[in-house]
Amino acid sequence: MLELVSSGLVSLWFKMAHVPQPINPDSLLASWNTPGLVFSAQPDPAGEATVKQYLQGLSATGLTETTQGVWVQVGYNLLANHQGTQPLPAASLTKVATSLAALETWGPAHQFDTLIGATGPIQNGVLQGDLVIQGNNDPFFVWEEAIALGNTLNRMGIRQVTGSLVITGNFAMNYETDPLLAGTLLKQGLNAQLWSEEAKAQHLNLPKGTPQPQVAIAGDVKVATLPIPKQIALLRHQSLPLAQILKQMNIYSNNPMAEMLAASVGGAPVVAAQAAKAAGVPQAEIQLINGSGLGPENQISPRAVCAMFMAIENYLKPQQMSVADLFPVSGRDGGTLEDRNIPVASVVKTGTLWDVSTLAGALPTRDRGLIWFAILNRGEDLDGLRNRQDQLLQNLLEQWGADQSVVAEIAPNSAPSSNTPLNFSAPASSSEPAATQLMGTTTAPSNPKAASPTLHQKFQLGDDRRNQILFKVQV
Repeated sequence: MLELVSSGLVSLWFKMAHVPQPINPDSLLASWNTPGLVFSAQPDPAGEATVKQYLQGLSATGLTETTQGVWVQVGYNLLANHQGTQPLPAASLTKVATSLAALETWGPAHQFDTLIGATGPIQNGVLQGDLVIQGNNDPFFVWEEAIALGNTLNRMGIRQVTGSLVITGNFAMNYETDPLLAGTLLKQGLNAQLWSEEAKAQHLNLPKGTPQPQVAIAGDVKVATLPIPKQIALLRHQSLPLAQILKQMNIYSNNPMAEMLAASVGGAPVVAAQAAKAAGVPQAEIQLINGSGLGPENQISPRAVCAMFMAIENYLKPQQMSVADLFPVSGRDGGTLEDRNIPVASVVKTGTLWDVSTLAGALPTRDRGLIWFAILNRGEDLDGLRNRQDQLLQNLLEQWGADQSVVAEIAPNSAPSSNTPLNFSAPASSSEPAATQLMGTTTAPSNPKAASPTLHQKFQLGDDRRNQILFKVQV
């Protein structure tokens, strides 16, 4: 399609159809709402020269240019291109595809329900039976959520369980997807007497005065298949909204979360197909074997990466949100941006394998507006590749200037991942660390697609207001 739009055939069709000329290609393509389309008749000479200089620098280190990819565009205009339509190892840029497919499937306000039930009566604070957990694919159920769940059970009057902790459905905790292991972690989290040092540390991050739950379960952890007969529904736990789950996943490039989301969507082939369709690029430009990016077999073209970012931005705009609500912002969020020199206020996703370094996202500029870029590198000097990526963005920003009004266009509507404001006087901070947890996020109603005035209501992990009590215990 890129070659078709830039060849002049579209203009010929307009003439044959008696469409008045000239016509603004940006307006036309915007009406088609296809992010993967570009109008490449007038690439930016300065941008092309900067990218060429960048590639020459890579060649000088002994790297092969055919294993490097760069794509830079503004709106539907191509500014610079090298191997732009060639699928290359994407590493964690794969999570951009997973994020897009998840949005297409559920919408940004979706919340994953975990149901808690009982198989016996509750008398004098004792559940005389099993405590049943029915999971429903929540990828971000961690210590803080278990603590909040235990406190809600205590508030309902439940402090002991004579039976077992029974796990059903798709339940994971602390990114552990084995139901028996996840259930063992939950049993610890519900009872402060069993807390590990890690659980104690996470409790300290919760608001001052958060109680330490005491739900003592006498039996073992068991895994069962649905349905569980004669079960009393006690309460419903709702996850953080999908937009905030994706934000945390992308800040820390959390592989287990990405794998869980991709599996819930339908697996890597479904993620790739949905992402390609939403981005308007050929399916061949997004080739995935998983949802996290682990493995060089996950290959995406630089053009497709940019198109996916643009598709996400287009999807979120009606919700008064932007890509900054799903991806880390340089100068604001930490995670994989630690120790990087990416221009402040850029919204980016990093990617790292042992011989792959990738970077993509949005760069706000004064002269060109919002620039979409993707840089995919192959080489073993990861620090050197990251430094060159950062410098390329700094050089482009120096050419086109910074602009606070453009920054405001993509400012996140959710709470920052830390208390650190945007710092325009200091470099941002990245590497690809192991998966971690993060406090400080927001929630929303579970309506999967529609915008809502409460979409940006602020909650934190461990806030038990997301626990809906369904059964009144007689004390």
